Amino acid sequence: MILSIESSCDDSAIAVTEIATKKLLFHRKISQEAAHSEFGGVVPELASRMHAVDLPRLLEEAKPYLDDLQAVAVTNAPGLSVTLLEGVAMAQALSIAKGLPIIAVNHLKAHIYSLFIEKEAIFPMLVLLISGGHTMVLDVRGYRDIRILATTIDDSFGESFDKVAKMMGLGYPGGPVIEKLAQKGDPTRFKLPIPLKHDGRIAFSYSGLKNAVRLLIQKHQPLDEQTKADIAAAFQQAAIAHLLQKSKKIFKTVHPKDFAIVGGASANQAVRKAFLELCTQFGAALHLAPLEFCSDNAAMVGRCGIEGFYMEDFTDALSLEVKPRTPTIE
Repeated sequence: MILSIESSCDDSAIAVTEIATKKLLFHRKISQEAAHSEFGGVVPELASRMHAVDLPRLLEEAKPYLDDLQAVAVTNAPGLSVTLLEGVAMAQALSIAKGLPIIAVNHLKAHIYSLFIEKEAIFPMLVLLISGGHTMVLDVRGYRDIRILATTIDDSFGESFDKVAKMMGLGYPGGPVIEKLAQKGDPTRFKLPIPLKHDGRIAFSYSGLKNAVRLLIQKHQPLDEQTKADIAAAFQQAAIAHLLQKSKKIFKTVHPKDFAIVGGASANQAVRKAFLELCTQFGAALHLAPLEFCSDNAAMVGRCGIEGFYMEDFTDALSLEVKPRTPTIE
């Protein structure tokens, strides 16, 4: 068995996965969303203190499995340094106390393996990763063969939802509340720009769209409920149209047989519907993680850890480092 730990941001999570069968034996997560909502976003120091309390509680629940472990997998990059340290410290303690090897897991790679929890992996695959911190298209050939084809030059897809929600006083996290509000809105009432529409670069950008929404909100103060819904609908439509436009350019070059969307924002149903249509147009199969595994979780860390275990991709406890920012997916 592998015990896996996730603490890259505001979710404390621990899982236990059987190596041979890939069966998920234990999985628990404690979300910090309520604690951070009053601040409109994640407060790193508060998140770190909450991980220090919650991770030991989760480990106590996983106690029945601790005597049968073969390795510990832990997220060490990328993420908030003060929160990554909490998970890494726990992994180091378990490694030293029980003589277990550590598998250092890149958080972005773990999101790819959220597709394969309790399943065999399917590669090659084109993957769109959209979350609160990242927006990128990846050409995934295997555990050690991942190439970044496109990424954001400023804000991420998920981050833009959070910031628009904050501007309208809707709380945190913004993704679910904007999506729900958009369902009640008229996306044609307001015309918002599609980022980089006439730019040949295959890249993503959400800062300009975010600013356009800010100006729209200022213009229509005070906002009534229908105006909020219409702005949410127009924003979501433009944000997704941007994803589609740039992804379509990549489809025409790569011609993927299999395409996947992963990350917390992949739970957005409008995104899923739009990309199902795109995949149908290009004859590609669309792969999606179950909704419970779209956001940060330890099950995906464990599933990724199994691949690392078979490849003996081990790290010594004393040399394990936290890498808050990394330009590659190792």
